[in-house]
Amino acid sequence: MTTTAAPAMRSQTGSSYRLTFPRALRSEWIKLSTLRSTWWSIGIAAVLTVGIAVLVAGAVNTPGFEPIQAVVTPFQFTMLLAGIIGAIAVTGEYSTGMIRSTLAADPVRGSVLAAKAIVVAVFLFVASFVIFILAAVAVMPIFASRDVAFPGDDVAGALLPILGASVSMSVFALIGVAFGFLLRSGAGAIAATVGLLFVLPIIASIFAMPVEGWEWITEVSNRLPMTAAQSAILPQDGFGLSVGEAYLTLAAWVAAGMLSAWAVLRTRDA
Repeated sequence: MTTTAAPAMRSQTGSSYRLTFPRALRSEWIKLSTLRSTWWSIGIAAVLTVGIAVLVAGAVNTPGFEPIQAVVTPFQFTMLLAGIIGAIAVTGEYSTGMIRSTLAADPVRGSVLAAKAIVVAVFLFVASFVIFILAAVAVMPIFASRDVAFPGDDVAGALLPILGASVSMSVFALIGVAFGFLLRSGAGAIAATVGLLFVLPIIASIFAMPVEGWEWITEVSNRLPMTAAQSAILPQDGFGLSVGEAYLTLAAWVAAGMLSAWAVLRTRDA
């Protein structure tokens, strides 16, 4: 008795599917946008930004106070949410083990880092820009009741601080991303991000005294991310950095964080 062998199945390993960088970006966007914590954080940031802007606009009525100051002042609080979003975007993958699948699908680890950093930065910039615009719309009636035009005759003067604040939020998120890859722990990355963005400026301000031999503390304080962001958003003569120096400082923080994250990611196992 003879049997007929079944025809062999054609191998599917020769699939024409090829991972490209745009597909890696799409993958990172899906992972970021499907996290509940992402949208909760953005929602809280929106409520804080609009709420604080309205409170500041209603409470401060002094000569020389620019309406745009009320709009961008809340970034000193929402910057922590931006950093936390960046940290969670990375550490969430390590806590679930998804990072192994990510690196298996895209073995070029620099590509993984670049895709995640770009998606997080662009998302925070767009979301922050929309939130700050909403805050500007919310405070307009308050200043209108005082016969103070907002944004007044200088639209660019009002738009540039909003753009600067949105760029700063992206920088804070990328700092969180860097700490996420460096520490791989959600609690550790969030603690390090909060320490750099919030705690260190407070400590520096305590010891920043106009006394001979202590000037270096002020110089260091001016180059911390939050202080540099303040100089970039609302520059003041005789205080902090110039606008150019502020943006260069923020860029240096991003470059240092991304290079450190890349060095760790390419040398450690997932």
